[in-house]
Amino acid sequence: MTPPASASVPFAPARCPAVFVPGDPARTGRVAFWRPDGSAPPPTGAAPAEHLTVVVPGDGGVERVRVPATLLPVDAALPVLTRARAAGEGHRATVFWGAAAVHALHLVARGLLLPGLSPAGHDAWRAGPLDAEDVEAIRRLAAAMPPEAHAVPLDATGAPRLPEPEALLRAFLDAVADTLPRSPAARLVTGTAAFAVPRPQRLPGLRAWAADIAAGHDAGVRLSLRVEVRGLTDTGDDGADVSFRAVLQMHGVSDPALVADAADVWSGTSDAGFGSRARMDALLALRRAARAWAPLSPLLSATVPDAVELAEEEITGLLGEGGRALAGAGVDVHWPRDLVRELTTRAEIGPAGTGAAPGRSGPAEGPSFLSADALLAFDWGFALGDRRLTREELDRLAELNRPLVRLRDQWVLVDPGELARARARQDHKITPVDALGAALTGSVEADGHRIEVRPTGWLAALRDRLAHPEAQEPVEQPAALAATLRDYQRRGLNWLARMTSLGLGCCLADDMGLGKTVTLIALHLHRQTDPAAAGPTLVVCPTSLMGNWQREIERFAPGTPVRRFHGARRALDGLADGEFVLTTYGTMRLDAGRLAGVGWGMVVADEAQHVKNPYSSTARQLRSIGARARVALTGTPVENNLSELWAILDWTTPGLLGRLGTFRARYADAVEGGRDPAAAERLARLVRPFLLRRRKSDPGIAPELPPKTETDHAVSLTQEQTALYEAVVREALAEISGADSMTRRGMIVKLLTGLKQICNHPAQFLKEERPVVAGRSGKLELLDELLGTVLAEGTGVLVFTQYVRMARLLERHLAARGVPTQFLHGGTPVAEREAMVRRFQDGGVPVFLLSLKAAGTGLNLTRAEHVVHYDRWWNPAVEAQATDRAYRIGQTRPVQVHRIVAEGTVEDRIAELLARKRELADAVLGGGEAALTELTDAELADLVELRGEPR
Repeated sequence: MTPPASASVPFAPARCPAVFVPGDPARTGRVAFWRPDGSAPPPTGAAPAEHLTVVVPGDGGVERVRVPATLLPVDAALPVLTRARAAGEGHRATVFWGAAAVHALHLVARGLLLPGLSPAGHDAWRAGPLDAEDVEAIRRLAAAMPPEAHAVPLDATGAPRLPEPEALLRAFLDAVADTLPRSPAARLVTGTAAFAVPRPQRLPGLRAWAADIAAGHDAGVRLSLRVEVRGLTDTGDDGADVSFRAVLQMHGVSDPALVADAADVWSGTSDAGFGSRARMDALLALRRAARAWAPLSPLLSATVPDAVELAEEEITGLLGEGGRALAGAGVDVHWPRDLVRELTTRAEIGPAGTGAAPGRSGPAEGPSFLSADALLAFDWGFALGDRRLTREELDRLAELNRPLVRLRDQWVLVDPGELARARARQDHKITPVDALGAALTGSVEADGHRIEVRPTGWLAALRDRLAHPEAQEPVEQPAALAATLRDYQRRGLNWLARMTSLGLGCCLADDMGLGKTVTLIALHLHRQTDPAAAGPTLVVCPTSLMGNWQREIERFAPGTPVRRFHGARRALDGLADGEFVLTTYGTMRLDAGRLAGVGWGMVVADEAQHVKNPYSSTARQLRSIGARARVALTGTPVENNLSELWAILDWTTPGLLGRLGTFRARYADAVEGGRDPAAAERLARLVRPFLLRRRKSDPGIAPELPPKTETDHAVSLTQEQTALYEAVVREALAEISGADSMTRRGMIVKLLTGLKQICNHPAQFLKEERPVVAGRSGKLELLDELLGTVLAEGTGVLVFTQYVRMARLLERHLAARGVPTQFLHGGTPVAEREAMVRRFQDGGVPVFLLSLKAAGTGLNLTRAEHVVHYDRWWNPAVEAQATDRAYRIGQTRPVQVHRIVAEGTVEDRIAELLARKRELADAVLGGGEAALTELTDAELADLVELRGEPR
């Protein structure tokens, strides 16, 4: 049968049938995509097109047909398949393999990976061990496999025969398992580097080792132990003369209801349903179990592995570590129901007396909540089964140090180690911040065990206030705030006011553009109305944001004193209670001692990811500055790992998450590795009250935003920029004052252009060929800040500049930082221009550098959620057209427009004119720089004069 000819159409893998082609080892298998019409798919970057034999319906049945196909390796195919499954669109075979891919990833995430050898003797990982539920889930998924999903015939001769769905699905699951864990850590599991590298290696010498690994996992049976207690006679109150026996039992893996004693299977009286391999499988599993717990070793040499006699100390081990080791080997232990008792522990935690939570509403004599020397008592409660133990009973049972003890006229079997640990736990104390963590999570970890906790008194009231913020009385918007807060900003103010009034720090982690600054200004004004909370506010921020903070304070809190603690003449003299003090992370690090001597009402860390390394000098010095309240502001509380979240919250509320090493072991490793969903939920309960995270896409947030939010960011010039700027102004004004009208106009244009270039970067103005880029421009520092946030959000950004040289500098600088970029300018060929647009829209590159003139019109770049104008164009309509590359029909997300303005410069004056007198600016500056050439000498001097201090 010849495939029909067809006009070539764009290749979309999700809309093509997909079929898995197994390989040996499993990771060499590939996923094939082919067009039903038989036309050739184009080659991809991952694999060229090649021919594949598939089975398709034909006259009177099915026929083999040779079709061109794209065969992708498993790692390259996984993203295609998972996207097809998530979208629910495309060919049914591809959607099926997408579901299989997700299932395979879940198995890997659960750690179901076993090393072994492939049929040809190659190193290979596979999915396992699988329990009965896993096996059933695979069978159900295989039953849903459409014909096209296994359309590769088994051989090239004879009648076409398709692979069995379940066998093919298992091969795919093993291929995913064999592909993903190939890292240096594989050696820790296998003891050999072979399993860490992708290249197949034949290892026939490991056959015995591989069979040993498979023991108990591939077998059709699994084992358990039934513990029997014989000869129980009463010898007094403290113990009994008994003997213990562990009976070996066998269970069917595919049929959990199938169970029999091993002795009965060996005698043939109860072997029905187990199959002919049952004894061999049981012996392999027993060998693994004996390695986990040595007292089972005698069964390996027994003619019939029926039972083993156990001493009292062996029973103690089986109740503790031995039982846990057997569970790890897949062997359950069944104890006598009428004897065994699980020791359960519960704890009540709270102050000695009852009272309100500390804070504004708490009693004056109550303990400071964050005081390191205030301790709260645990009231521990222990029970054996449903019987609560008194302190005296616990002491007596622990002193016996025996597994079988008598409690209130009844024999109970209990781990003596658990009793000893419980006894030692009774007088444990805890700090208030640790108590709050236990109250929020509902549990505490002690001796490796998680124990349920119930808070009491004011601690319970505080827990309820934090867990149910909507039940609290809302805070009125401060009368001194010259703005109307949006609903979500009002909710943010309520949350901040409540947390800080309780003496608790917090982190406002709204997306960029949602108004963190104005919300914080509102909080400052609100706190000034309460004498217990009033005081100056210290804002620590990147240098590039100081100007923006000052402008926002002057705009939204007119009359509120604000000063910059920065530069050579920085001072803190005459500090007012309601004053804002702005400083940079660098200055704070150098002058932490002076700042720590002030009684701050509040300390704010803006762009708090600057202290994500808790061991840095910046983080240590920031911790030394005390305040009644600490607030962190960031759009990216977690950029790389959860330790960054720990660093931020351990500054706002010290001790909340414990020590960093403990936090990593208890939460971060489990959550990041996906191994413990319960740990993720506990961490969420603990963190949620202290971190308010809102995204533009959240319900109730994005509908309130305008389609486009525009922000002017004021930055300071560096000392180098300042010196250049003043020298150019001085020399140019002297020349312009004596020039004729025609020459004068050219000189003014040259002056304005030079000043704008200096504001951008000294290297642009000086035309340096191989410049040092970093550390010389306030604008560049701010751009780095913006891009750090944008890239952490996973969105796209357009960066416009009117100068090709400046774009090249940015391109070189970002490449050195490892940030992928592309640059479109007037010399870009049309074909390359279109390819760049496609690349950006497809998410191939996050940062698109564009020349304003070349890219101001005619492009559709709706993937961008951020637009940065690195330098200002004199005509606002030109900037608007450039912004409209992202803000246009087809854009479904809010667009944030960032205009970077050099503070105190000609750019600053133009920005003020554009902001305050938009209609006049359109008329006066509509002709661009030419309109400014008509200014008088005095007007020109006023326009270009540098105001303010350099950094």
